[in-house]
Amino acid sequence: MTMARTALVTGGTRGIGAAIARSLAAAGYRVGVTYQGNDEAAAAFRQETGIATFKWDVGDFEACMVGIQQVTDALGPVEILVNNAGITRDATLHRMTPEQWSAVIQTNLTSAFNMVRVTIEGMRDRAFGRIVQIASINGQKGQVGQANYAAAKAGLLGFTRSVAQENARKGITVNAIAPGYIATDMVSAVPGDVLERIVAQIPVGRLGHAEEIAQAALYLVSDDAAFITGATLAVNGGQYMA
Repeated sequence: MTMARTALVTGGTRGIGAAIARSLAAAGYRVGVTYQGNDEAAAAFRQETGIATFKWDVGDFEACMVGIQQVTDALGPVEILVNNAGITRDATLHRMTPEQWSAVIQTNLTSAFNMVRVTIEGMRDRAFGRIVQIASINGQKGQVGQANYAAAKAGLLGFTRSVAQENARKGITVNAIAPGYIATDMVSAVPGDVLERIVAQIPVGRLGHAEEIAQAALYLVSDDAAFITGATLAVNGGQYMA
């Protein structure tokens, strides 16, 4: 890396996104993160890391257009994009509301279209780009109570493979990481007895660490990973093997 490249991580002020942003910054990238709602967490993250934070809803295409211009003005054109933003609205399908379905599809899947669409032309013009989608083990194997979440994360995998094929000759790689159960706030909120049952299903016998996902992302955005595109890297402790 001859000069610092600009990287943007969506949903980057907490959990896996924050770990990825920190790792990218430590590796010498110019890093920005987006967040949607939690101003307090964003302020704390910015103060702790010095990483620029940008507030907008990545599920809103117009907001993405405006937001990417702000990032470009502040940090330079986005050369590395990590689509990490995600929410859950869990319910079994026979009880799921259209609002629960739409909110998850919008934030977890449509956001990836929005963000890639507003950055891909610049990447193609510069003949370089790295795009990483943070998918999920549940997008690969499904999960009770998460038809919306699993559909969105599975959708990311198909999206990844298609966009990878379209842009491979332009020096752009597009890959996905499918984390298993990682020790983040989202997972820590799961009741203790349920968490014990989950850990019992993981061959390595523990939850993953956000930093382990960050290291996988760091590799996929590097020059060394130029021959890897359209791939899904499972980081799940052996819980699901495909």
